[in-house]
Amino acid sequence: MNKRNTQQRRRSILDLLAEQGEVSVDDLALRFETSEVTIRKDLTALEDNGLLLRRYGGAVQLPHELISEAGPSTISARKQALAKAAAALIKDHYRIILDSGSTTAALLPELSAKQGLVVMTNSLYIANSLRELEHEPKLLMTGGSWDAQSESFQGQLAEQVLRAYDFDQLFIGADGIDLQRGTTTFNELTSLSRVMAEVAREVVVMVESDKIGRKIHNLELPWTSIKILVTDDKLPDTAKRQIEQQGVRVICAPVSTEQTTSE
Repeated sequence: MNKRNTQQRRRSILDLLAEQGEVSVDDLALRFETSEVTIRKDLTALEDNGLLLRRYGGAVQLPHELISEAGPSTISARKQALAKAAAALIKDHYRIILDSGSTTAALLPELSAKQGLVVMTNSLYIANSLRELEHEPKLLMTGGSWDAQSESFQGQLAEQVLRAYDFDQLFIGADGIDLQRGTTTFNELTSLSRVMAEVAREVVVMVESDKIGRKIHNLELPWTSIKILVTDDKLPDTAKRQIEQQGVRVICAPVSTEQTTSE
């Protein structure tokens, strides 16, 4: 399937989602006469671009409060809140890893005031954006094999590059949070995330509260690898206590009054 056909299929998926409110992997695979693996890649790419939300077996439309008239490149109020709280953990001259994803990318504007940072990433988007900051950090790229599903570099070469360094912090998102197991993902490529966690002194997971409790089969990082979870203030107290019982510090970032009202 060439790139043009992929783009056409993804636009059609968004059109169907607008009509129906939700779509399933099975139905989409039949409709477009392609594999379920290909459809899952489509849905993951569309979610990474802020155009839908994955659900087990398919996807749903973004909640109205997350849809911006300015387009998917605009950061939602909840992601901004998470980014501000996470950025407060970063000190000048820290060596950090930013994993690919829209939630970790929300950190970028918050890094502008930080000085002397060293930032490793596997995302071309994040790498390019870092070069535009007022205090441009020293940029390191993992390299490796380009994975179209996660729109990031993956593979053994990327892992080898990471193991050549040590870092103060890793900032990473998640497709879901299993309260018993840890972070979960639709993507089966989890080895690089685990290496990132191994080489970082402190692992910070950034995830919106509506992803906590999602049942996804691929375990990415167990709770034993995670030190801090940054989420928004809509996290139920019971879920917060369960996570804290795993030895994880939970930071619930306050979302703006306007955002809270709209939700």
